[in-house]
Amino acid sequence: MDIPRIFNITESAHRIHNPYTPEKLATLGAALRLKPGDHVLDLGSGSGEMLCTWARDYGITGTGIDMSQLFFKQAELRADELGVVDKIRFIHGDAAGYIADKKVDVAACVGATWIGGGVAGTIKLLAQSLRTGGIILIGEPYWLQLPPTETIAKGCLANAIADFCTLPELVASFGELNYDVVEMVLADQDGWDRYEAAKWLTMRRWLEDNPNDEFSKEVRDLLTTEPKRYVTYTRDYLGWGAFALMARQE
Repeated sequence: MDIPRIFNITESAHRIHNPYTPEKLATLGAALRLKPGDHVLDLGSGSGEMLCTWARDYGITGTGIDMSQLFFKQAELRADELGVVDKIRFIHGDAAGYIADKKVDVAACVGATWIGGGVAGTIKLLAQSLRTGGIILIGEPYWLQLPPTETIAKGCLANAIADFCTLPELVASFGELNYDVVEMVLADQDGWDRYEAAKWLTMRRWLEDNPNDEFSKEVRDLLTTEPKRYVTYTRDYLGWGAFALMARQE
């Protein structure tokens, strides 16, 4: 079980697999008002930076699940590096359908809502692991401005304009699901640049180290096209944010 190889290559040097800087990630943890002993479930936990740094900084415990063998191993190493092995457990597996044995204080899926077939399905999945009064945390892209053509949307790596909402539409959709939006921390331009541009040096180094790999042409083609694609499309049209939700009381 693993994610497509290209992601294991392009994001192998990433600690955060979303357009967030470490400062933004810390801001998100503070915004949630985490307390020592709070348990956080993270579906699609990547290299574990969120759970590990929050365990170090805010004293939480946590469980993370991710399909990538590489990211799973990196997460375990990060927990050891930060001295939080006793607080955080990582599982290599498919997070789709995962429900915690014990109810958690925060149930998160930050940038991987395909796990539940979209935002609504992911919220429904996370709610099954959440204690009453707990917080659901969703990370999701949105349109900074609506692309005027489907070609531009595809340049942002969407299949169609309809794949994403504008920020007002996304926030409104949470209310339509009977959730209050109680916090949000949005990515900024620096976070996007760090997330995207860091892939380019990683790809170049990989190509230098693996000149005869059968996958090298795909990586070479991607390195050739990605910088221009990103600055032409994603940088102007796509935003990203993490949204904290609480179920409305009946």
